[in-house]
Amino acid sequence: MAEPDRPVPHRPGAVSLFFVVKAGVFALGFWIWLLVLAAQGDPAEGVHLVAATGAICTTLAGVVLGARLALQRNAAARHAELKRLLVDISWNAFAAAGNSDHTAKVVPFPTSPPDTERATNRGPGERVSALDRGDRNRSERRR
Repeated sequence: MAEPDRPVPHRPGAVSLFFVVKAGVFALGFWIWLLVLAAQGDPAEGVHLVAATGAICTTLAGVVLGARLALQRNAAARHAELKRLLVDISWNAFAAAGNSDHTAKVVPFPTSPPDTERATNRGPGERVSALDRGDRNRSERRR
């Protein structure tokens, strides 16, 4: 997913980032310890097993925590985009209610016009407001 153009107001994950870095530091320490033990050329003992187990476990923990951090950041970006879309929808509904010709207390839900009424001079990503779509009366909507 592409990053939004506007800055995201809240990006969770500072605590998760701390634990990812902490797991990385511990994993690095265990791997160095295992490398030093292997370089000494001694036969494999319990210390080697502890160093290898620590290296593998902390590496896996760092990978899992890193994946969780990436998912949190992606979810925060999606949540911010959803909030922006909700604001756009509510603003368009407010503008449509203020510019409507009839004085109803309920804002009609904008419906898409038939294919013959669609404008063809728009680009593929351009939005059309509810006011530009035209207004149909209720009898046409019931059909």
